[in-house]
Amino acid sequence: MRNIAEFQLIGRVGSIDVRDNVVNLSVAANYSRRDEKGEWTDDTYWNRVSIFGEKTRSYVAEKVQKGDLVHVRGRMRDTSYERDGQKIFTTDRVVDDFAVLSSKNGIEE
Repeated sequence: MRNIAEFQLIGRVGSIDVRDNVVNLSVAANYSRRDEKGEWTDDTYWNRVSIFGEKTRSYVAEKVQKGDLVHVRGRMRDTSYERDGQKIFTTDRVVDDFAVLSSKNGIEE
C-alpha cells in the first residue's frame, strides 16, 4: 500500500510570486463559521502553494491573474531550516495538478 499526504484546493488566487525555479501562489479557501452573534460568516484562509514543474510555472506566470478561480491538487511536505540560530518548521504544498476554472474577468482559459 502506498502512503500519501495530499491536498486539494478550489479558491481564488491572491498573490503570484514568480522566482527562478518556483512559482508561489496564495489561494483562498473559505469556511463557514458562526460569529459571536451566532450568525454564519465566511472565514477565509490563505494557502501558500509551490509550483516547481516548468510547464505549469510558465503557464501560471503568463496566464494566471489575481482573482482567478483555480483548482490545485498536490502533495504535502514538511521541511525545516535554520534562521538566526533557530530551527524553523514549515509544511509545503507542492502542486502536481493545476487548472484555472474561471478567470477573474469571467473568461475561461
